[in-house]
Amino acid sequence: MAYKTDIEIAQEAEKLPIVKIAEQIGVKEDDLELYGKYKAKVTEEYMQSVQGNPDGKLILVTAINPTPAGEGKTTISIGLADALSLLGKKAMLALREPSLGPCFGVKGGAAGGGYAQLVPMEDLNLHFTGDFHAITTANNLLAAMIDNHIHFGNALGIDPTRVVWKRCMDMNDRALRDIAIGMGGKINGPVREDHFVITAASEIMAILCLAEDMEDLKRRFGNIVVAYDYAGQPVRAEQLGAVGAMASLMVQAIRPNLMQTIGHTPAFVHGGPFANIAHGCNSIRATKTALKMADYVVTEAGFGADLGAEKFLDIKCRMAGLNPSAVVIVASIQALKYNGGVPKAELKQENIEALKKGIVNLGKHIENIRKYGVPAVVALNSFVTDTEEESRIVEEYCREHDCEFAKATVWADGGAGGTALAEKVLQTIETKASEYHPIYALDKSLREKIETVAKEIYGAGDVTYTAAAEKQLRQLEELGFGQLPVCMAKTQYSLSDDPAKLGRPDGFTLTVREVYISAGAGFVVVQTGQIVAMPGLPRHPAAMDIDVVDGERITGLF
Repeated sequence: MAYKTDIEIAQEAEKLPIVKIAEQIGVKEDDLELYGKYKAKVTEEYMQSVQGNPDGKLILVTAINPTPAGEGKTTISIGLADALSLLGKKAMLALREPSLGPCFGVKGGAAGGGYAQLVPMEDLNLHFTGDFHAITTANNLLAAMIDNHIHFGNALGIDPTRVVWKRCMDMNDRALRDIAIGMGGKINGPVREDHFVITAASEIMAILCLAEDMEDLKRRFGNIVVAYDYAGQPVRAEQLGAVGAMASLMVQAIRPNLMQTIGHTPAFVHGGPFANIAHGCNSIRATKTALKMADYVVTEAGFGADLGAEKFLDIKCRMAGLNPSAVVIVASIQALKYNGGVPKAELKQENIEALKKGIVNLGKHIENIRKYGVPAVVALNSFVTDTEEESRIVEEYCREHDCEFAKATVWADGGAGGTALAEKVLQTIETKASEYHPIYALDKSLREKIETVAKEIYGAGDVTYTAAAEKQLRQLEELGFGQLPVCMAKTQYSLSDDPAKLGRPDGFTLTVREVYISAGAGFVVVQTGQIVAMPGLPRHPAAMDIDVVDGERITGLF
């Protein structure tokens, strides 16, 4: 049987004008800034007008550790929101924008899948409303102003060997990780080592997603530590006079984007930090505004619960004052078998032994969510290759671990395939009170916070630090940054910092390689293992399969 691709399904789907979608949630056309027929931004005036409304219920969708191909978290998020709408609930989505890096790299598009997608998916996966471009430009404006300042006399005494601000671009390009700039003579500026990160890992992206409004955005921009002077003191963006110009590039980008699902459920899509190298959540502005507009808001945190959910609960909720009512943990039989040691090429074959071996990964994530005091539901993202016996094993495992369970077939059936999950989530919210609390207190030392996450969430037995990381921790606390939360950068494929350690590794040693401040975002980044902030393309990039036919129709985008 031949199945339609995601992009074929999306292109054939009936789309309503975005003004009609907005009407469903009480947004008038005058409250929209249209970007064509099917996408728009909401105005600042509208966002302020709903602030007096009561908050809806917030549902976080997270997952087990994924396979290299993902595990269907966005698909489940979209299908769950559509299912809530089908059940007569006023529901919205609050999701992240895809980065071009994964779109052209390993994963292809990231707008959901099958009949649980955001549309138009080509717009979302490619340039969308230009938010990523604005972030990239603001980031690189600041980089240019740093080198310009050094070139024209360096009045701030910036040590060129301690410029920590990196350039960025929204593309996987390993050749730009470590570069030399200023070559070719004095006229080209100071010669120094420089680096690129992918736009999703830029501190500008994190700030966009954590800022409450434009004034908060500018305050955070001003706090960015771009370098250290010869005396070892931080130099901030505000000292370079960069804040106003950077903010001018973000006037449109700071406003949430409104789209629709194939099932015509309204969706805010805003911001897109990665969860393995950043905090991995959509913007606070989009989430909090959606909560004023709908009774139920479904949001998503990137990669597994050890990354995205941990940062959602320890960073985003803490900063924004959010209180999630329930957490959905997405699992797929293929991902569980991958965690049991099955190669990617063999995941569609029944393998009971590997499933039982890998299902302990799910158990660890269930335990972790409970540590935050939020009730959880496991959603089994079903594939046609799953067998009845495999599904039964997962359901029994959840029952043995006293966790609610529901199968979802939203890829094939859209919202109708998620009604069992939606009913289970609604029942959980009605019967189990959320007692959300972060896993660590901010008055703990940075080392204590790191080790709490490593041992409580990852299952590490010990944490070791490189000599450089030890020195960086000491300096950051001396500079007054010790009261901030930590943003852990770690591989998504394992609970440990080693992508080869699948399932539920226990008692391992986590290695902290580097620690640095994102003062504008308001957290300390902790890099573990061999994680990099500028990914590379695979041997066969998804870009090789993308094309334009008939003059304008895009093909191959997943």
